[in-house]
Amino acid sequence: MKNMNRRNIKEIVNNLIINFRKMLEHIPKKVKMISIMVLLIILIVCLISVWIRESQKQKYVEYDGENLKESKYPGYKELINKLKEEHPDWTFTLFYTKLDWEEVIANEGHKDNTEYPTNLIPDSSEYPDDWKCEIDKDRTFDNGTWLCASDKAIKYQMDPRNILNDENIFQFAELKYVEGAQTKEGIYEITEGSFLEGDSISEALIQAGKNANLDPYFIASRLIQEQGRNGTVLSRGCEYSDTVVYNPFNIHAKGNSSEEIIQNAAQYAYEQGWDSLEKALIGGVEFLKEDYINIGQNTLYLQKFDVVDQDESLYTHQYMQNLLAPQSEASNMKDIYKASNTVDTALNFIVPLYENMPEEISEK
Repeated sequence: MKNMNRRNIKEIVNNLIINFRKMLEHIPKKVKMISIMVLLIILIVCLISVWIRESQKQKYVEYDGENLKESKYPGYKELINKLKEEHPDWTFTLFYTKLDWEEVIANEGHKDNTEYPTNLIPDSSEYPDDWKCEIDKDRTFDNGTWLCASDKAIKYQMDPRNILNDENIFQFAELKYVEGAQTKEGIYEITEGSFLEGDSISEALIQAGKNANLDPYFIASRLIQEQGRNGTVLSRGCEYSDTVVYNPFNIHAKGNSSEEIIQNAAQYAYEQGWDSLEKALIGGVEFLKEDYINIGQNTLYLQKFDVVDQDESLYTHQYMQNLLAPQSEASNMKDIYKASNTVDTALNFIVPLYENMPEEISEK
């Protein structure tokens, strides 16, 4: 029966080919030539369209010391080479964002039609007066201690050339687990005197990093940045349905009042079975990875500034409003690596490149 079906199909195909040839024989030569030319034009247009789409795609290229056009991306090469000379085991990945620099700043800056600014700075005399955005001036946000950041402030903090130095480079560190680079000693350094102090917590942080292929130093630094050294009710443990639960990443912490926010976060922790801080750390890291790392926001810089279009959106998926957060967290991470004597291990740094960058580095 199967052989019969195959023969029938073969006969149908052969008949179609014969009929198509007969039809071609009756088409005038001139019409054939025109048809071929039209097909060629369509093919060329399709190829050009594909080439344009491919050329506009963001891409990652390992830096080899030579494959960076200084005329197109001024000031980068010298700074990267200096870091490479000082830290021979470090590697650098060039991230071609394919985004225009001024367009990026325009999208990161505050606009009239948005209620909340994308970038905030502390209300402090420590920062220049022109770091306040023109629209909101002295209007405060969040808890009343934050101001809208100006384009000048955003440029200074976003310009990769202000980050390509030993002090700030960890904003670009790829947040992945590197065997031998992150140690319990390093975890002790940052967690001493905090709610994360202790052998079991340090082991949980290392294990969470291994499981998720995520830098444990980043996890510890992020938690302390978010929770403070003393922690909050969610990181110290709160009761829900007769069980003490933990939610140090504040997952599902939302609502119209403090009580509702804590209840929602506690309910989520209860549903996950997070009845110890160790369990909550390991489970919470998986959530963080899914929501940020897996869509390409795998550095402190890229979690603050959403210039990755892997999720087909830009500028909207940012972990925090604090413009200075990547700088602060990077400083903490650098100190941990130095304290654990692993700063010169095989770490990778992802450096964003923007189109039409000015030759002058953005000034404070």
